Amino acid sequence: MTDTTRWKATVHVRGLAPAVTTATIHDAFIPFGEISDISLPKNEKPDSTDPHRGFAYVEYEDEEDAKEAIDNMDQSELFGRVIRVSAAKVPKSAKEGLGSKTAVWEQEGWLAENAVSEEDRLAATAPDDPMQGLEGLDVAGPRPQ
Repeated sequence: MTDTTRWKATVHVRGLAPAVTTATIHDAFIPFGEISDISLPKNEKPDSTDPHRGFAYVEYEDEEDAKEAIDNMDQSELFGRVIRVSAAKVPKSAKEGLGSKTAVWEQEGWLAENAVSEEDRLAATAPDDPMQGLEGLDVAGPRPQ
């Protein structure tokens, strides 16, 4: 399964209660299709007492199963909380786009997309003659009739 296909078959579940576990999520989402993976990110803060960060990713074997889970589980209640279920977004690469540690013009796709030919560059820097088009006017004022 390619990465793009995997993300299309993955749902993002948010608003989870602290009591929710991976097994709970599995039991709640298995009716919609075969689950290949569940990710319940842990809290990385040392002073946190929460067992997870309040959201999870559920990856299905099939994209249609993910759509079915979204349709049926969004705005449903789990452990006394209303959960939000939506299609997972593909994470942005830390090496590309805005917010990366690399300058945009050093990224691979940027130069090909924004390259300017030498002819265009010269045309943009050449000063235009402000008097161009006024050659026939050698006297100021109204035209004689």
